[in-house]
Amino acid sequence: MASQQLESKWEGKSIANLKLGKAEQVWPILEDFFNIHEWLPTIDTCYQLNNNTDGLIRYCASTAPPSSSDDGEAIIKWCHERLLTMDKMERYLSYEALENNIGIRSYVATFKVLSSDNDGGDDEEEEEGGCQIEWSFVADPIDGLTLECFSGYIDSTLQSMAEKIEKALECDFARSN
Repeated sequence: MASQQLESKWEGKSIANLKLGKAEQVWPILEDFFNIHEWLPTIDTCYQLNNNTDGLIRYCASTAPPSSSDDGEAIIKWCHERLLTMDKMERYLSYEALENNIGIRSYVATFKVLSSDNDGGDDEEEEEGGCQIEWSFVADPIDGLTLECFSGYIDSTLQSMAEKIEKALECDFARSN
């Protein structure tokens, strides 16, 4: 029976610490709901599907390399995601997964950009900034994955995203000097 197979929701949170860039410099990068493919290494494309009473919905996709069982054809993995909340003052946004072909039944995620806690020390990096990106989620279990595997994917993807953002900020910083 389906009711006997109910599993609890997965919940998780990952944090990436950025040494370069203040929260107010990093937030504009993440608040653009349709540019996630520029920062997430696993996403090839992302664009707006609509802007109506259903809210802002984006299409995200990546190409999986062919496997021997796919007859040599690459597979496009895609997901429609709806923006649920965006707070520019508090620097966070949340979204949910809708239709997809990757096995997600229910998934809600939140990205937050937080100022780093400075302890008032004389560390030179404090002058340059520093902040944190937090990615939290609540999801139904995904067939073929464990919570540990999915959380590991979220964490490694967030760390890669933070590295790309820091490199972009370094380039901007170098150009402005």
